[in-house]
Amino acid sequence: MSKTPITVAYGDGIGPEIMDAVLRILEAGGARIAPEVIEIGESVYLRGATSGIEDSAWESLRRTRVFLKAPITTPQGGGYKSLNVTVRKTLGLYANVRPVQSYEPFVTTKHKSIDLVIVRENEEDLYAGIEHQQTDEVVQCLKLISRPGTERIVRYAYEFARRNGRRKVTCVTKDNIMKLTDGLFHSVFDEVGAEYPEIAKEHMIVDIGAARLAEMPERFDVILAPNLYGDILSDIAAEVAGSVGLAGSANVGDEVAMFEAVHGSAPDIAGKGVANPSGLLQGAILMLVHIGQPEAAARIKNAWLKTLEDGVHTADIYDERVSERKVGTQEFAQAVIERLGQEPGRLRPARFGPPSPGPMVPPVPRREPARRELVGVDVFFNWRGQRPEELARLLQPQAGGLELVMITNRGVKVWPGGFPETFRTDHWRGRFMAREGAKLAHHDLVALLGRLADAGLDFIKTEHL
Repeated sequence: MSKTPITVAYGDGIGPEIMDAVLRILEAGGARIAPEVIEIGESVYLRGATSGIEDSAWESLRRTRVFLKAPITTPQGGGYKSLNVTVRKTLGLYANVRPVQSYEPFVTTKHKSIDLVIVRENEEDLYAGIEHQQTDEVVQCLKLISRPGTERIVRYAYEFARRNGRRKVTCVTKDNIMKLTDGLFHSVFDEVGAEYPEIAKEHMIVDIGAARLAEMPERFDVILAPNLYGDILSDIAAEVAGSVGLAGSANVGDEVAMFEAVHGSAPDIAGKGVANPSGLLQGAILMLVHIGQPEAAARIKNAWLKTLEDGVHTADIYDERVSERKVGTQEFAQAVIERLGQEPGRLRPARFGPPSPGPMVPPVPRREPARRELVGVDVFFNWRGQRPEELARLLQPQAGGLELVMITNRGVKVWPGGFPETFRTDHWRGRFMAREGAKLAHHDLVALLGRLADAGLDFIKTEHL
């Protein structure tokens, strides 16, 4: 049978060691793949490519549409973009899917029956990477949540649950504080959930959700989260289940998919031959299911489970109470290969069905534009003073046909009626609103900014209201 072309990157740190081990297992396990190797990561960064990837690599990814990626190292300091974020956003990999299971008693954990999946939005939120130095003392990172992006990942989570026999989806946000951004995510979760009456639904604030995940992971089935929370929660879940080193993930879009380990490049143990290849192997198993080779995926997963049962463990999960032999990276790979065709005796054997035909989620239709009316503007200032009354005295004469109604410092109201105890920096916001009955247009805001500039006030940003 023909082999499926895939793009492979060996990465940095422990990446080359674990990728070599995983490819050995895949070949022995009957995976029908034709790897195309690309170079990404630290060496590419240091050649001057700020994204860590060159044009020739993009050509391979767009041709194969399947990416098996080892961990990479991003150089310290400014000027270097996250390659993971770049690939996910450029190729539209909007869903990050991270299954987490416990393998007790063969991998030590306090929790015996963890079997959950985290579905993480992969393109938006604070990971949009839009940051600014606004004043000497304040920097900003923009949190972006869009309705189409949210609806797409919410539908993916519900569809994933439906197609995989999952019973409950838990949405995690912080919408008691971020009422517009996280509030939109939560409201779309409720809205779309009405179309899936057979699936139980719940919402948790992220802090209590993380606490319960650490203490009671058995209560969760599918967890849906925006980008940042999903990243944090998936590491918590993997560690609670036994080790982050055992977790793999799929980054899925409509056209392309990327498969990887959850963990990083671990440069402190690179070259020592002790790294656990299991996380990347779990990603590769998800890849085999994705490309329509579920039999090979199950064969390899069951050999891996049997290896764990037999107590053949790498150093990160070795426990003298349950482990029989401590092995290195290549020895572990060989142990898995030797057990191909076997199944675990106590752990549940793996079974994978064929991939679902077509994309998990159809294209999300765009809504009709909402009616917009300009009613005011927030103007942000770099101002070194400390007394909000003094800033108000400077701003009010420039308001023109608008009214200065509020001044904040770092988002805390300080005028009118502020408290002297409130800590202040050089980051101020003045809110100007249309007077009752007045209509505002963009040229009114331009005129306001002109007056502020003439008055020598250093405005750094505006937000229309």
